[in-house]
Amino acid sequence: MISLNNIMLMRGSQILLRHVSLVIHKGYRTGVIGRNGCGKTSLFRALSGDIALEEGEIEMPNGLRRSSMAQETPGSCRSALDFVLDAHVDFRRLEESIKQAEKGGKNLLLADLFGKLEEIDGYDITHRAERLLSGLGFAVDEFDRPVSNFSGGWRVRLNLAASLMCPSDLLMLDEPTNHLDLEATIWLEQWLQGYQGTILLISHDRAFLDSVINNVISFDSGGLDCYKGNYSSYEKQRAEKMALQQALYVKQQRRKSEIQDFVRRFSAKATKAKQAQSRLKELHRMEDIAPAHVDSPFRFQFPQLDEPSSYLMQMDSLSIGFDKPLVEKIELNVRSESRFGLLGFNGSGKSTLLKILSGQMQQLDGDIIRSKKLKIGYFAQHQVDELDQQATPIELIQKEEGYASEQQIRDYLGGFDFRGTRVSEAIKNFSGGEKARLALAKVAWQKPNLLLLDEPTNHLDLEMCHALTVALQSYQGAMVVVSHDRHLLVNTVDEFYSIHKGVFAEFKGDLKDYEKWLSTQTFSDFDAQGEAAEMASAIAPPKLDKKEKRQQAANRRKKLAPLSKQERRLEAEIEKIQSKLTKIESSLGDDSMYLEANKNDLNALIQEQGALKSKLVSSEEEWLEVQEEIANFS
Repeated sequence: MISLNNIMLMRGSQILLRHVSLVIHKGYRTGVIGRNGCGKTSLFRALSGDIALEEGEIEMPNGLRRSSMAQETPGSCRSALDFVLDAHVDFRRLEESIKQAEKGGKNLLLADLFGKLEEIDGYDITHRAERLLSGLGFAVDEFDRPVSNFSGGWRVRLNLAASLMCPSDLLMLDEPTNHLDLEATIWLEQWLQGYQGTILLISHDRAFLDSVINNVISFDSGGLDCYKGNYSSYEKQRAEKMALQQALYVKQQRRKSEIQDFVRRFSAKATKAKQAQSRLKELHRMEDIAPAHVDSPFRFQFPQLDEPSSYLMQMDSLSIGFDKPLVEKIELNVRSESRFGLLGFNGSGKSTLLKILSGQMQQLDGDIIRSKKLKIGYFAQHQVDELDQQATPIELIQKEEGYASEQQIRDYLGGFDFRGTRVSEAIKNFSGGEKARLALAKVAWQKPNLLLLDEPTNHLDLEMCHALTVALQSYQGAMVVVSHDRHLLVNTVDEFYSIHKGVFAEFKGDLKDYEKWLSTQTFSDFDAQGEAAEMASAIAPPKLDKKEKRQQAANRRKKLAPLSKQERRLEAEIEKIQSKLTKIESSLGDDSMYLEANKNDLNALIQEQGALKSKLVSSEEEWLEVQEEIANFS
């Protein structure tokens, strides 16, 4: 048990926590959440003994073994494997003692040391370190590479591996999924599920949190609030708490209306019944937890597009890579309604493809045909690093195309939580999360009709991730997204494409299906043709002549006609129900409705609302069944 007793924690002159007391019980798996800068990392440092409290004390059991993830790794000639093994201090001490005993011929001491080595399962430690490296995406031939040869992102992975290698009763991880791809994130999630100690976890990845934690500690107004359950449970509990504050009711209803608008728009465009079903469930869940985010400092949208264009880009036999191809024969059409997610192991070529589509790299072979109206908005980590460090946020936006007054720019930046004097400060003084927000603001200001997003949620806090998800839901253009954030993908992407063993193909399933497929894979090399064929899951049909194609198309249209008619009827019905619900919710937002004189009208409205919601669920289920039948003709 860990006790925080009336603590005060400060950073400089800023009070982060005041008069806070709480208990973290043994075996709890706790997510520590709060906005960037609220003090999450400082709390971890206080628990690690790296910084002192202003007041109060932290009590921990005697002999508690702590492990935390270092934020920086200086260059070193130590190999990656040795770096990870070094984290197991007891093993290294025994290893050195055994060497000295062998040199001195001290057989009795050796027998004792070998016994201690067996007690810590020392004979398997090197293999465990190799499994950690493999799980986090390192190739076998990289185990012996010096730490100094790895980039910053890969050194973060080494720090993570070292923290997992270190024997511990308390494991503290600060944004461990930053710089991980989806595959490594899922592996880490499974590793943590098997960890036997107490976990404190800071993360902006809500799907990751949901899978790992069973408690939440939330920073709120200089204090810490505790909630039982995972992150989704916390949202529901906080939504109920916030809903009690009548002053926020109108804002809540407005957010619900925005989500309902997106449901209608998505329903009209959805082509895959299984993905449509999970999307609608997720949207209804977001409706319920909307009040939990009503006090978010972020509220922005991607600007309305000036000239919508149905066709944006076509790839024909595209080959991508560097000295030799990573992926060949990529065929893909991008239209205005396209919302693609790219899946694949680290190094498979996802980021390379985005760079080529953005024009920052050249393809090795094949053609990319771009619409004259194409306007790309490209976000990647190097875009953040390349921001003019001397410029201010206002100057950054002023340099972009299109005239806007300073007040318009201030209002726009306010949606990204840059307010007051912050908009006039040099970017060099901003944190990594603030720079990432600025880079996103710059991309959105450009009014792109195709967004290319490479890990857009890295360095963002949970509230900003939520705001970005909401903004992408209402975005009118096309998207191609690479992300380890499953919540973002589920809520914004309609179709998935995989890159695996040099093969680019549609992945016919949702993220749950992809996770199941990943659980069957190892990180060692395997048969390329067999696995690639399995992953592709879509074999090209035999070529038909033009007459046969026309006949097949005609037969398909004939069979689809009654289903299409039923689909249109249901969509109209759903839109009509949602329109009525929007009007009812608007009426319920009127304070006068709660006067005693209007009691009967209020009860009637609530009853009508309940009946309409029940009818909406029934209509949506019927619509999904029709979508399933339509999908069977594909």
